[in-house]
Amino acid sequence: MRRESWTPSWIDLEKPNAARVYDYYLGGSHNFAADREMAQKAMELWPELPQIMRANRAFLRRSVQYLAGDGFTRFLDVGSGIPTVGPVHEVAREEQPEARVVYVDRDPVAVAHSMTMLVDDPLSRMVQADLTSPEELLADPEVASLLDGDAPVALLLVAVLHFVPDQAAPHTLVARLRDALPPGSAIVICHACTEGRPDQVGSHQDIYRRTTTPITMRGHDEIAAFFDGFELVDPGIVYLPEWRPDSPGTVAPHPERMAGLVGVGRLP
Repeated sequence: MRRESWTPSWIDLEKPNAARVYDYYLGGSHNFAADREMAQKAMELWPELPQIMRANRAFLRRSVQYLAGDGFTRFLDVGSGIPTVGPVHEVAREEQPEARVVYVDRDPVAVAHSMTMLVDDPLSRMVQADLTSPEELLADPEVASLLDGDAPVALLLVAVLHFVPDQAAPHTLVARLRDALPPGSAIVICHACTEGRPDQVGSHQDIYRRTTTPITMRGHDEIAAFFDGFELVDPGIVYLPEWRPDSPGTVAPHPERMAGLVGVGRLP
């Protein structure tokens, strides 16, 4: 199998990786045969996965465009995976050419790929850290530098909190990160939800129980609690395609089928 220039020599290309599988769903090129095989198996059980992943990426793009357009120049993307197919730094710099981005992921494969891809970008950094260890995450020099000063920071928690089990106290983890943000900062959340397709919740969670990254789908009120201390930006907490769509005609007839609730909040 051909080893691409963005692939470190120590990575096993025969073993699927969640970040590269996500890239495949997005229609990207940073994936290999093992990743595509895993994706196809998951799609047999959950055919809408590619559409959901693309709706998730489209929401990330719209939220970053909104914040960058409102003056944000610092972005902390926790649980970022590999920054491909419209990554945060590219989207933000359409509005803010000097935007700084720190990507954070716990997966060493995703981190290694990302470091190689970002090596020539002086304003983007990749950090290996875990959301469930917030003190270590915040102590990382790159993260600490991004948070230093009075400039507001956009904290992106897009499709990551549902990978944090209840026993890890996810709301407490988010509150700790919130308290480290400068005044006027923002939070962006996308979370797999139990609303919309309640008949599919069991099977969806079962798919991920077969992987190394099981998910916990949560209800509206549980997701809303992640925004404690923030003021929600219109239209509030809505289904993936409904948050400030590019045009009304781009919202599918049944947005609840995307199985995710999203929102953006601002600190006073």
